[in-house]
Amino acid sequence: MAGMKLTKSPLAPETTPILPQIAGVEFAVGSNGFYGNRNDVFIARFEQPASAAGVFTRSSTCSADVDWCREALSAGQGEASALVVNAGNSNAFTGAAGVAKNNATIAAVTQLNNSKSSSVFLAATGVIGEPLEPEFIADKVREIWPKLGTASLNDAGEAFMTTDTFPKASTASASIDGVEVQIGGIAKGSGMIMPNMATMLGYVFTDANLSPSVCQALLARYTDSTFNCITVDGDTSTSDTFMLFATRKVGPLIEDVNDERIADFSVAFHKVMHDLAIQIVRDGEGATKLVDITVTGAASVSSAKIIATSIANSPLVKTALAASDANWGRIVMAVGKTDQPVNRDALSISFGDVEVARNGMRVPDYSEDAASKACQAQEISIRVDVGVGDAQAQVWTCDLTHGYVDINGAYRT
Repeated sequence: MAGMKLTKSPLAPETTPILPQIAGVEFAVGSNGFYGNRNDVFIARFEQPASAAGVFTRSSTCSADVDWCREALSAGQGEASALVVNAGNSNAFTGAAGVAKNNATIAAVTQLNNSKSSSVFLAATGVIGEPLEPEFIADKVREIWPKLGTASLNDAGEAFMTTDTFPKASTASASIDGVEVQIGGIAKGSGMIMPNMATMLGYVFTDANLSPSVCQALLARYTDSTFNCITVDGDTSTSDTFMLFATRKVGPLIEDVNDERIADFSVAFHKVMHDLAIQIVRDGEGATKLVDITVTGAASVSSAKIIATSIANSPLVKTALAASDANWGRIVMAVGKTDQPVNRDALSISFGDVEVARNGMRVPDYSEDAASKACQAQEISIRVDVGVGDAQAQVWTCDLTHGYVDINGAYRT
């Protein structure tokens, strides 16, 4: 992996936002050597117990780190003292060795920080199935612990990149009862992306005084419309994790997610989650086009999402878009194979403003040139109405190019 030369995605944002310094949390970064001399591990330490919440992969072969985080959230009732994240090795499918690595890392943190084990959270991303020596990450934690406070949240966002070509970062501020609070988020992911939580990791930090239950409720409210609505390749990682940490340093205590005082915060938090999710799609391995797919006229929201995801995951659709080929027949195929309620004779399809099919057949004034031109854009909108109801859903994806094969063919070499 250290020898992989990755070109920055053409869909990358022009700049990476400078994330705010969140009161009550400090960071340190270091290198385990997985990517040469590049930093590949970070620690976040909370000055006082922070509120924690998380959503995790539904994969039945999830990593030892995911198992631990679920257990810790329950046992510690959403209290966090530290977070340790490493890249280069996912600690998934590693059996007893993976658990031993976690136990050693947790022991190192609790000894250094005089904290409870259930307040320490872990995550790992990288190659699946390669065990680490138990003390490998623990030794690095001991080495860089004295450096806490010398790194920024932006530095942490760069340290857990794998095949990412740019760091994903987003920030917002909000008012809670007249007091301004800060939100800063980081995420990583480029391939093996179709989160079902809920290889995708994301963390949002805020100085707001939110209880653990409020943090968890906010994640539950917005995960389905953000991270669970993106796909690069249809593969759900063993390590998918998204967590929210509130340091509780600023503003009044909020213990009810429906408290009107956090209405502004709720909007800002959703914005950060959505922004991070779309950045992951923009960095899809080998991607050259960002595609949003909206399905309307469905029997239910879940049905609309299944249909939209089928289109988004179709290799035939994705390769056609890579070639700027408006092959809408492949969309018809992707809709039909879902076994969802669809009125074939009312089906309509558009690429942006260019309608290509209506009432179950090609439009009379169909223009191949206009449709192809719409597919040449770097950002493409596909609209499909299936004609059976009034529900809708939106999914974001990218095209599928030779670059995806090149990156994944070289991943372990």
